[in-house]
Amino acid sequence: MLEGLSEKLQRTLRNIRGEGRVSEKHVQESMREIRMALLEADVNFKVVKDFVSSLREKALGQDVLNSLTPGQQIVKIVRDELVNLLGREPERITFSKVPPTVILMVGLQGSGKTTSTGKLARWLSKNGHRPLMVSVDVYRPAAIQQLSVIGQAVDLPVYSDESGDAVERASNAYRHCRSMGYDVLLIDTAGRLHIDDELMQELELIRQNVKPDEILLVADAMTGQDAVNSASEFNRRLPLSGAVLTKLDGDARGGAALSIRAVTNTPIKFIGIGEKYEALELFHPDRLAGRILGMGDVLTLIEKAEQASDEEQARQMMQKLQRDEFSLEDFRDQLRQLRKLGPLDQILGMLPQMGPLKGLDKINVDERQLAHVEAIINSMTPEERVKYKIINGSRRKRIALGSGRPVSEVNRLLKQYIQMRKMMKKMSKGFLGKRLPKFGW
Repeated sequence: MLEGLSEKLQRTLRNIRGEGRVSEKHVQESMREIRMALLEADVNFKVVKDFVSSLREKALGQDVLNSLTPGQQIVKIVRDELVNLLGREPERITFSKVPPTVILMVGLQGSGKTTSTGKLARWLSKNGHRPLMVSVDVYRPAAIQQLSVIGQAVDLPVYSDESGDAVERASNAYRHCRSMGYDVLLIDTAGRLHIDDELMQELELIRQNVKPDEILLVADAMTGQDAVNSASEFNRRLPLSGAVLTKLDGDARGGAALSIRAVTNTPIKFIGIGEKYEALELFHPDRLAGRILGMGDVLTLIEKAEQASDEEQARQMMQKLQRDEFSLEDFRDQLRQLRKLGPLDQILGMLPQMGPLKGLDKINVDERQLAHVEAIINSMTPEERVKYKIINGSRRKRIALGSGRPVSEVNRLLKQYIQMRKMMKKMSKGFLGKRLPKFGW
């Protein structure tokens, strides 16, 4: 996420962080590098100008120049300014006091509206709501069918009727939503390659008929300044309540993420960070600022772990560790839990890139290796998974043949497992063994 910008800003701040005393010259050089990093990341030039101007003013303040740790002070100022730029406080969906809450998804063609509609419906369902989706894109071939396929994938209902009129479809879906007791209606609207009067008039008619509580603009982060330009135009014609930024996991320079809020004064409410339907996150300005500056995003990592983990299973695992009964089967289960958190490169990117963890986000993680490890363990007998010491040479050959992997990989896995078992045994008797009982484990 925003790798190019993140790397350049971290390098600039790393250079100034090590200075015992920061002069005006140091500040000017740093501001120049920060300005270039933001412009190269495709941040709107007016936003860059205001951002750097505010930074320079605060960085040249007496509190910084006279500080015992001026480098650290400047890092804090950059972080605070980034949070201000992104919106400071996270914005949430406004739900209607009288259901259903109507959410209108708008944006240009190809921005990811339909997929984002499915992702948001899944997110709402996971958070205790009963969403209904409807597509009113009667122009793009198979658009309505696409949403139906997504609905099946996330196991959520999609309204459909024979009407070929977008406004009528939206009105019918709203009545159906009320009568069937759904509390959220998600309307996937048509897009164009550019904003035109026909598109905006249709959206305005839909807005008048269903009176949406939220109008969310879906913007593709990979389109750079075009995303900002289209956001400005949509915001001029419609009362946008928020934005959903898609494809932040791609090779986007990411300037759109830093520009949309400042240019349109429209809060970013969600970000899409992958192709899977669960790859949608609430947008937290402070967390994204932390990721950009290499400070990590441990809170999001903890939330992901809580969603993927089972409390009873965690308690049993701790008991096994304390009894030194951590088996290869348990090892496999832990790998499965790890894979539920999401792509490993994203998980490593959430760790603070400093101290012993520095550089973890640059590790090239091959997800297939985890599948290979699981295949090797699955090829073992139940007895072998519990009593690893009985796995001799002939058994290793059989396991390698059954898993389709070379014997060397079986040997490497067993070696890693034994090392991990020793490490976890020490941890369970040391820090974890002392702390976890406080949580009832």
